[in-house]
Amino acid sequence: VGRDIPLNQGCLAPITFIIPRFSLLSPSNKSAVVGGNVTTSQRVVDVVLRAFKACAASQGCMNNLTFGDKTFGYYETIAGGAGAGPSWNGRDGVHTHCTNTRITDPEILERRYPVLLREFSLRKGSGGKGQFQGGDGVVREIEPPRPLVMSILSERRVFRPYGLNGGDDVRCGRNLLVSKGGLTVNIGGKCSIELKIGDRLRIETPGGGGYGSISHDIED
Repeated sequence: VGRDIPLNQGCLAPITFIIPRFSLLSPSNKSAVVGGNVTTSQRVVDVVLRAFKACAASQGCMNNLTFGDKTFGYYETIAGGAGAGPSWNGRDGVHTHCTNTRITDPEILERRYPVLLREFSLRKGSGGKGQFQGGDGVVREIEPPRPLVMSILSERRVFRPYGLNGGDDVRCGRNLLVSKGGLTVNIGGKCSIELKIGDRLRIETPGGGGYGSISHDIED
């Protein structure tokens, strides 16, 4: 149309999606599936943006966290870094692409649920470097004052979100169980675990990829 307009159905009308049956994106009704709207969707966006060389990858998941016991349950998604592009730096600590959720305020979280939020901060240096810098992910560390089951469904814990056009890739995310005795265990991208009193779950989300090579001026 020659100018920027809001996304609407008419914008998508000329596009045809061809998805083979029984593929990852079109499984049979007997297939075991999970996380299509919060995990698979994010990785599909990564693939499309890379195919068109539009921008570097963002964090690539939504870091789905649930915790609770027989009396209650709580669910949240946790932000990360956005990928950089040809003329912009990626944003720090945001959700990207396929989400419209907002996280619970710390004061409300601690008032309504039996948890202590020990840390919620930007994960400095987790974004990819480049001519345009990728956004940083976040750190979220939670301690329950009573035994609770905590479950995490996340991606990009092994394969790093990509940089583009010479920009650097990103630091992978990490999900860590910090025990009361001080032992720290990486529990992987997908895990359900019972936390005892004094244990903490520390989630470090991925950043966004960098875009473009960094030029270094040579002094005479």
